[in-house]
Amino acid sequence: MSDVVEEVAPRAHARIAYLGPISPHWEVYGDWGERQVLDEFRARALARLVLLPRDDPQFRRNKERINRDAERELISLEWELGLQEDEEA
Repeated sequence: MSDVVEEVAPRAHARIAYLGPISPHWEVYGDWGERQVLDEFRARALARLVLLPRDDPQFRRNKERINRDAERELISLEWELGLQEDEEA
């Protein structure tokens, strides 16, 4: 048998944005896709993130769990952590 991996198109797209150090820290936006799929994903993601700032060690573990959940549900995911990619001098 061969290991053939099929690329499956995502059913939805979500953005998870860090709002800042004061609670609530996070918001999940559904850009496109089925509303029910996005609403269920949003509830699960916010349950993992509700009291966590982005610098908390638990955040890294929960981020990976959310990424796996999105992969299972065929949701493309984008994180907006508010960090600058390039530090300008």
